[in-house]
Amino acid sequence: MSVYTWQGKTRDGSVKKGELEAKSSDAVSAQLRAQGIVPGKVKEKPKDISEIFTFLQPKVKVKDLVVFTRQFAVMVDAGLPLVQCLQILGDQEENPTFKKAINQVRSDVESGATFAEALRKHPKIFDSLFVNLVAAGEIGGILDTILNRLAVQLEKQDKLARQLRGAMVYPATVSTIAVACIVLLLVKVIPVFQKMFEDFGGDLPGPTQMVIDLSEWLQANVMFLLGGTFLFVTAFSQARARSIPFHYRTDALALKLPVFGNIIKKVAVARFTRTLGTMISSGVPILDGLDIVAKTAGNMVIEEELQETRASISEGKTIAEPLRGSQVFPGMMVQMVAVGEETGSMEIMLTKIADFYDDEVDTAVSGLTSMLEPLMMVFMGGSIGSILIAMYLPIFTIADSIN
Repeated sequence: MSVYTWQGKTRDGSVKKGELEAKSSDAVSAQLRAQGIVPGKVKEKPKDISEIFTFLQPKVKVKDLVVFTRQFAVMVDAGLPLVQCLQILGDQEENPTFKKAINQVRSDVESGATFAEALRKHPKIFDSLFVNLVAAGEIGGILDTILNRLAVQLEKQDKLARQLRGAMVYPATVSTIAVACIVLLLVKVIPVFQKMFEDFGGDLPGPTQMVIDLSEWLQANVMFLLGGTFLFVTAFSQARARSIPFHYRTDALALKLPVFGNIIKKVAVARFTRTLGTMISSGVPILDGLDIVAKTAGNMVIEEELQETRASISEGKTIAEPLRGSQVFPGMMVQMVAVGEETGSMEIMLTKIADFYDDEVDTAVSGLTSMLEPLMMVFMGGSIGSILIAMYLPIFTIADSIN
């Protein structure tokens, strides 16, 4: 639906103006007549530039979704109708992208769609996990409980993501500063020394000549380097998006990386167990839950293993059986899942596994950060120090000659 600006007259002759959201200008005119207003000018409101260029629209953050979910749960628990809840949340939302989505969901619910069906039209904001849990809550009449569980789930996922981002901020920052300093020295500072050495004449020490050669090469090829880096990153991202075999191989390689691969596996275990536990406790069938968890795994190797597990369960096997030979899920997790199946407390056991691996991820990330800090400082200090020493060697040589 589009937004229309209108102008019309009431029965007493006073002029009124306003905006209405409708499918067409005729629909706007019909609404105005129903309100006792004779429509005059009805025009479609010009679209904002962010609506034309979608990449300019602000993204909906996990924090926004958590706040929305918690507030929705409180209002549903208080007995407010869904439409009224959505109206209140839409009016107070500051993010224009999220505000528009909430208003569209409200409009669909008013038109007779279920809440889950209305959410399903916005997959970039409400993923399959969110939609399916809401559907289960609507069917079971426990929507407020489901929404609270969803909020906890989202918060845990966001915590994991922030831990990983936090671990990479320091090395990425130090690496960027180090590379920038080295490039600045090679492009701006070294040519000054080079001219001075040429005026002195004579042969330069080997390290100094190497640095000067590197400086000349970098000055001549800096644009090619920047362009090549851009093309490589673009080609890599396009290949992952369009080639399933390439995507699979890169995901498999990520799991085998030293240190980082182990962290990725622990994150996968924590996400899988917490999400599946939430879905089982919410009444979602195990096969549907595994299908959703697999599709939201974020790694094609893990997705394949979970789909194989789902196929085995559909043939009558337990969850633990197909997971025993997994390259991703550790033996301890499989044993705990088996115990949960035997005792009938699967969702409780899955939550305990998720809590344990959340702590494991926290410990691994802290260890990674502690290991990277001295390595990055040595790299930065060693690189810049080596360049400076190489440039001062001729000066020391000249001083010895004078003496």
